Amino acid sequence: MTDKYSIDNANYTVGQDNIKKWGFDIHGPVFIVSFALIVLFLLLTLSFETNSIQTALLNLRQYIVETFDWLFVSSTNVCVIFCFILILSPYSKIRLGGKNVTSDYSFFSWLSMLFAAGTGVGLMFWGVAEPVAHFIGWYETPLNVTANSDEAAHLALGATMYHWGLHPWSIYAVVSLSLAFFTYNKGFPLAIRSVFYPLLGDKTWGWIGHLIDILATLATIFGLATSLGLAAQQTASGINHIFNLRINIELQAFSVIIMTFLAIISVVFGIKSGVRIISNINIIIAFILLVFVALMVYIVSLVSIPETLISYITNIIPLSKVYGRSDETWLQHWTIPYWAWWISWSPFVGTFIARISKGRTIRQLIISVLLIPSSVTLIWISVFGGIAINQLQSDIGILGKTVLSNASLAMFELLDSLPFGTVLSSMTIVLILVFFITSLDSGSLVIDSITSGGKVHVPIRQKVFWTFLEGTIAMILLWIGGNKAVHALQAGAISTALPFNCMLLIMCISLVMAIKTEQKK
Repeated sequence: MTDKYSIDNANYTVGQDNIKKWGFDIHGPVFIVSFALIVLFLLLTLSFETNSIQTALLNLRQYIVETFDWLFVSSTNVCVIFCFILILSPYSKIRLGGKNVTSDYSFFSWLSMLFAAGTGVGLMFWGVAEPVAHFIGWYETPLNVTANSDEAAHLALGATMYHWGLHPWSIYAVVSLSLAFFTYNKGFPLAIRSVFYPLLGDKTWGWIGHLIDILATLATIFGLATSLGLAAQQTASGINHIFNLRINIELQAFSVIIMTFLAIISVVFGIKSGVRIISNINIIIAFILLVFVALMVYIVSLVSIPETLISYITNIIPLSKVYGRSDETWLQHWTIPYWAWWISWSPFVGTFIARISKGRTIRQLIISVLLIPSSVTLIWISVFGGIAINQLQSDIGILGKTVLSNASLAMFELLDSLPFGTVLSSMTIVLILVFFITSLDSGSLVIDSITSGGKVHVPIRQKVFWTFLEGTIAMILLWIGGNKAVHALQAGAISTALPFNCMLLIMCISLVMAIKTEQKK
C-alpha cells in the first residue's frame, strides 16, 4: 500500500541542498541565514546601548504575554489532553522505526538524557526560589490567596509543580514524538519542517520550510546562550557564597569558558560516549544530593511530598483556566512566561529526544517523557521547596529576602541552614555545571542536525563550531551588558514562542494525519 506521507513520495532527498566545504556539511539557506542573523544581533548589541535593546525586547515580550495569554494557556492544555488520548489509543502500539527495531540506549541512559536536556539548569535555579516567591507573593500569589498564609504555603508547592509538571513535558512529548515518527517511520530528515509535510507537501522543502528551521535554530541557540549566561551567574553566586570571592565579569566568564570547553569535549565524543555518560553522571549526582537533603530533614520531606501531590492534583484545573481568573497579575508574570520559555525550547529538546528515541513505542515515549520526569520533579520540588517554606515559616535564615534580591542564591541560602552546608553547596555548583554541559552539548547536536538539512551524522568540526558559538554569544553578552544583556536575550528567545505556539497545534493535526496512514500500512 502506498504511503502518501512517506519520503518515497516526496520530491526530496535528504541533503540535496547541502554545501560540503571546509570540513562542513551544511544546508545552505538555513545555515547561512541563521548565522547571519546571529552575527547581526551581536553587532546591534555592540552598537547600541544595552538598555535600549533590553527595553525593546522586554516590551515585545510583555505585549505577547498580555495579548496572547489565552493562546498559551489553551495550547498547553491541548497538548496534555492530546498526549493522554494518544496513550489510550490503538496508535500507541506503533514502534518508532518499525516493528523489529530496538533502542540504541538503555532505559536508564535514555531517561537520563531526556531529563537533563529537558530540565537543564532551570530546576536548580527555581527549585527553591519559585515556591518561596509564590508563598511570599512576589508578583502576587497563585489564585490570589493571602501571602504568607498556610493556604499560600500549600498552593505554592502545587503551583510550582504546575509549571514543571505535565503541561511543559507534554509540549516536549508532542514535538519529540512528531519528529521521531516522521524521521524513523516516514524517512524524513530530522528537522522541524518535516513534521508539516502532510499539510505543506513539497513546499516543505522551499522557503516556508527554511523559515521554520531558521526560527528553530535561532530559538535554540539564543535559548542556550541565555541559559549559559544564567548558569554562569548562579555558579558565580555560589562560588562567592562559599569562598567569598567577589562576583565579577571575569568569574562569570571563567564559568562560561569551563562549561563550553567541557561541552566541546562531550560533543566530540558523540552521544554514546559523551552526552550519555555525562547525563548518567548528572542524574547520579542529583539523586545523591536529593536523598541526602531529604534524609537530613526527613520529617519535612515526608509531609511535603504528599502535600505537593495533593495540591497539584486539586489545583491543576483552576490553574489551567483560560478566562475568569482572579490572579491575572500572577498568571502573566509567572505562567505565561513559563509556557513561552518551554515552547521556545521545544525545537531543541524535542529534536534531541526524537534523536535518541528510535525503537520506543509511541506509548513508551509519551509516558516516559510525560510522567517520569514529572514524578522526579515533584519529589525535587517537594523536598527543596518544602524545606524552604518551612524555613520561612520557622523564621530560619534570610531566604525570603534572598529571593527578592537575588534568586540565584536561594538554593545556597537553604543549604546553609543544613548540616554540611558547604559540602552540599559545593556539590550543587558541580551539579549546575554538569546539568548545563549536558544541555549545551545536546543543543549543539540539535543545531547541527537542523542546519545540515536534518542529517543525523555531521562532521565533528561543525559540532565544535556551534558549541563554541553558543559560548561566545554568552561571553559577549555578559561582557558588554551583564545581567541586562542576558535578560534581553531571554526576552527575545521567549518572543519566538508565539509562532511556535501556533506550530505546536498544527503539529498535532499533522501527526494524526501521518499516524493514520501508518496504522493502515
